[in-house]
Amino acid sequence: MRGRCEPPVDSIYRQHSRGYRHDYQADWQVLDVDMSGWLCGKKAEFATKGYFASQQRNRRGRQLGRVLATRYQEVVVDRLFAGNRQLNTTLQELVEAAEVTLELTEEQRAHCLLRIDAGGGSVPNLNWLLERGYHLLAKACSGQQARQLAKTVQEWITDPHLPKRQVGWVTEQALAFVRPVRRVAVRCPKPNGQWGVGVLICWLSDQDILHLVGRPACEAQDPHAVLLALLWLYDQRGGGIETSFQGDKGVGLTKRNKKRFAAQQMLMLLGSLVHNVIVWAHDWLTGAASAASAQASGQASATCDPLPGYGMVRMVRDVFHISGFLCWDASGQIVQIVLNQDAHLARRLLSSVRQLLAPMHVVINLDKT
Repeated sequence: MRGRCEPPVDSIYRQHSRGYRHDYQADWQVLDVDMSGWLCGKKAEFATKGYFASQQRNRRGRQLGRVLATRYQEVVVDRLFAGNRQLNTTLQELVEAAEVTLELTEEQRAHCLLRIDAGGGSVPNLNWLLERGYHLLAKACSGQQARQLAKTVQEWITDPHLPKRQVGWVTEQALAFVRPVRRVAVRCPKPNGQWGVGVLICWLSDQDILHLVGRPACEAQDPHAVLLALLWLYDQRGGGIETSFQGDKGVGLTKRNKKRFAAQQMLMLLGSLVHNVIVWAHDWLTGAASAASAQASGQASATCDPLPGYGMVRMVRDVFHISGFLCWDASGQIVQIVLNQDAHLARRLLSSVRQLLAPMHVVINLDKT
């Protein structure tokens, strides 16, 4: 049951997000979980030495833990931790917070895929997730164990996307897990000529793996196709949560730091809201463009994206910086918005903005400003 005093961030998310309204019976909810270093001064509360970028080894900072609804690029949960905390000790807290925000039931958890990197890939963490009913795709945390498991691979397959990378099924049984997981070894050559090895741990059917990467179901008969699809499914983290961290840094959400930990947490929550509002603004403009196109053609609405390929940085830099002016009536209500006709995107977005603001009876025009 939702409490009476729910956090405003959760309330806003539930009101506007597509992740909260996801249809679990129709398709998978994909949740990526990861952490990113947030540098700050050494006098700030909970600023400690920890794992940060290689060029920042002697710096101090805090850690930002995140759960991302990857299909929608929405931040479900952001949590701030001391700089020496890592995903291995924060994973369960982040997942539990996501369950509260999304109000996940046991049935819905069974239709969630959690993707986790090596920082949270310990056996206790993965068993905790499996016992809660989640499906998962994670990277094992132990490099030494990965090298031992790689020795059990009977056949290595070359990745056609990255010819230097090879992948193969681990044949040793995974007895430490509470579910019948499968493991895949991945190896790449290092500059010193040795192999760098990692192991992926998966609890998904062949059909689900192929579906999630957009491959035809008939490829389930080909064990090589399933093997490669599983590898590519893990690779999609790069376009999911890792891209979300990069996008937030690109628009300056990690530039400001506060000495007090509580103040930094408030700044973090505002940053989460900014991230989601940018994502939702793109969705609103896309939906309005589709509706306007359907009205013009007299046919059913189809997806029409007026801003294809626009991420966080371009939305802020190009879309939100279109110049113009507002007109109010005597009661202080906005009745007209005039966009600069010379702005690069003004004409492209005109019909979308008109459709979006039509219920509010706001007129949108182009003119010189």
